[in-house]
Amino acid sequence: MSDFVKELNTANFADETAAGVTVVDFWAPWCQPCRMMAPIFEAVAEKFNGKAKFAKVNIDEAPDVAAKFGVRSIPTLLIVKDGQEADTHTGLMRPDDFITFVNKNL
Repeated sequence: MSDFVKELNTANFADETAAGVTVVDFWAPWCQPCRMMAPIFEAVAEKFNGKAKFAKVNIDEAPDVAAKFGVRSIPTLLIVKDGQEADTHTGLMRPDDFITFVNKNL
């Protein structure tokens, strides 16, 4: 995990997403599309440093968090604004599309 991305789990999810905009990547280590999304997620997180928080949730380690947001397929990207779900996207995204997705939710 880079300096720009935080790992979230059951214990810290609510506190970490309570204020501001948080972009959450629901993923699993066995998921090939998730592994393809990882460097894109890291690069976009660095680009938006200070404008939004970026975090990852391993669905194998925090299945209750994934269930709360109805995550049924991964990767799923979730925008949380002040603790509330604002937008979601399922599947791999190209960098430009991901940047647009984040920008429209700032």
